[in-house]
Amino acid sequence: MNKIIKKVTAVALSGVLMATAFAGCSGDSNNSDKTYKVGICQLVQHDALDAATEGFKAALKEQLGDKVEFDEQNASGDSATCATITNQFVANGVDLIMANATPALQAATASTADIPIVATSVTDFATALSIDDWTGKTGTNVTGTADLAPLEEQAKMIQELCPDAKTIGLLYCSAEANSVYQIKTIEKTLDTLGIAYKEYSAADSNDIAAVTKTACDECDALYIPTDNTMASNTEVVNNIAEPAGKAIITGEEGLCKGCGIATLSISYYSIGYEAGKMAAQILTEGANPADMEIQYAKELTKKYIPSRAEKLSVVVPADYEAITEG
Repeated sequence: MNKIIKKVTAVALSGVLMATAFAGCSGDSNNSDKTYKVGICQLVQHDALDAATEGFKAALKEQLGDKVEFDEQNASGDSATCATITNQFVANGVDLIMANATPALQAATASTADIPIVATSVTDFATALSIDDWTGKTGTNVTGTADLAPLEEQAKMIQELCPDAKTIGLLYCSAEANSVYQIKTIEKTLDTLGIAYKEYSAADSNDIAAVTKTACDECDALYIPTDNTMASNTEVVNNIAEPAGKAIITGEEGLCKGCGIATLSISYYSIGYEAGKMAAQILTEGANPADMEIQYAKELTKKYIPSRAEKLSVVVPADYEAITEG
C-alpha cells in the first residue's frame, strides 16, 4: 500500500515539475529579458525614406529600450540587392523585418511568409502585393503604413498653381509599381478637371535626364508622384526643368526640396514612427500582422519653395506653408 502511495506521489510530483517546466518555457517566449532582432531593408538613401527609418527606430526604442537590435541595410536603389538583404535577414533568424519602400516590401515577402514584416513608405499595399480583393488588411504576415497623400488634391494643386498650363507632363519611373498606380489615379482627376497631360516614364535613373528634357520641351508644367528613383535624382531633374522655366508639383516634400515648387506634404518620420509602434505590438503583444489595418498619414500640409515660386512667377495662396531652404 505504501509503495502504491509513493508511486502515485512520484507521478503527481513529476507532473507538477513538467507543468512548471512548460510554464517556464512559455514565459521565456515573452521574457522581459529577450532581445529582439529587427532587420531594416531601405531601398535607397533620400530624405523621405531616411526620415521613415528614423521614426521607426525611435518608436521601437521608446517601447523596448535596449532590448531591440537593428540590422540596418540600404539597397542603393537596387531591387535585386533588396532580395539579397531580406534573404540574409531570414537566414539570420531576425524576429521582424522592416521594409522601407515598395521594392523592399516585395523582396521581403518573397523571402518569407512566416517572419512578420512591417513596411512603410509604400504608396498602395494592394498594388505592391497584387491583392485584388483589398479590405484594408493584407491577410498575410505583412502590415505597415502607407505614404499616399490624396491624389485628387494634388491634381487640384496643379490647377491652382499653374492655371495657364495647357498640358501637364507626368514624370515617373515605370519600374516602380506604386508610381504607375499614382499616375493612373491622378489622370482620372485631371480628366475630370479638363486638364490635358502626357506621360513621360524613365525605366531607371539613366533615362531621367533625357525624359525630363522631352517633358520640358513638350509641356507647360510637370508633376512627379511619390517616386524613389526620381527622389534620388532631383538634382538632375532640377538642372533641366528650372532653366526651362517649368514648375513642378511633387508627391512628397523631399522631392519638392530637390526640384519642385509645391507639394501636399506628409511626415515620413510620423509614418515610420507609426510603423514602429505596430512592430512593437507584434513583438511584445503577439499582434498578428494579418489582422492589422494598414495605416495612413493623418496630417497633410500644402507646402512650397519660396525661391522657385518667385523665380517662376507662381502665385502661391496664403494657406501654403513655406519650406525652409538651405
